[in-house]
Amino acid sequence: MKRLYVTDLDGTLLDRSGRVTKASADILNSLIKEGIFLTYATARSNKSSEIVTKGLNINLPVVIYNGTFVYDCASKHRLHKVSFTEKQVKALVDLSKRFGFTPLVYTFVNGQERVQWNKNGTLSEGFNYYLGRRRNDSRMTPVNSVEESFCGEVFYVTFIEGQQELQPLYDSIADSEDYNVVFQQELYRTEYWCEIMPRLANKAKAVEKLKKYLNCDELVVFGDSLNDLPMFKIADMSYAVENANPKLKEIATEIIGSNTQDSVAKKILELESRRQRRI
Repeated sequence: MKRLYVTDLDGTLLDRSGRVTKASADILNSLIKEGIFLTYATARSNKSSEIVTKGLNINLPVVIYNGTFVYDCASKHRLHKVSFTEKQVKALVDLSKRFGFTPLVYTFVNGQERVQWNKNGTLSEGFNYYLGRRRNDSRMTPVNSVEESFCGEVFYVTFIEGQQELQPLYDSIADSEDYNVVFQQELYRTEYWCEIMPRLANKAKAVEKLKKYLNCDELVVFGDSLNDLPMFKIADMSYAVENANPKLKEIATEIIGSNTQDSVAKKILELESRRQRRI
């Protein structure tokens, strides 16, 4: 039986510094060398994910942007993608104007991935913090208006504000049939992120595509946040780290140690050791 392991990154596999520890990398690389199927599903982009997983020898396609893409790093090909329709994009432009917030708009323009925002708009502290951490990111593209920020093949939109400020916007779109919306506090920060994707984009759908693509029979997942709930619901086994959201813990197969204790790597090692004993 072929088993696919899928782990979230931030708050799950990554430690508080936002990196894979050497201990975790050593355990997992050894298991990958032995032939296990391991990948990750994250809200991050491929570029950002590759930086924080440096030292980890993932050789399978990965799930990025909360399931918007399944991306084959070797061929640099998107095996699965979901983008907004023209009508949905227009509605998101109107939403931005109605609430007066400046969104980060993730899009492809002439085949090039970009993160665009209206440089003339009001930017929150959390928004500026994000920009400050992306100074060397070639995707970052300031533009002159909200409308211009939504140019291209738009696939992901993020608002970064305080919880009270952003709650009304989230409430206005949370039950929409057009969008999949995640509203949660940024890890280790005070601001909240409202992340908007096409309705068919989530980690579960993307992981199911990957599982079928790899001809795997069993799915084991690890996570900590609300955006991991969909893949927890479809997994054969699901493990929430100790620092996970309570809703995730409620449905998990088991609660393991925190993300600061190499808990994902240790659990996978334990599970594989059990399999070998059974064989």
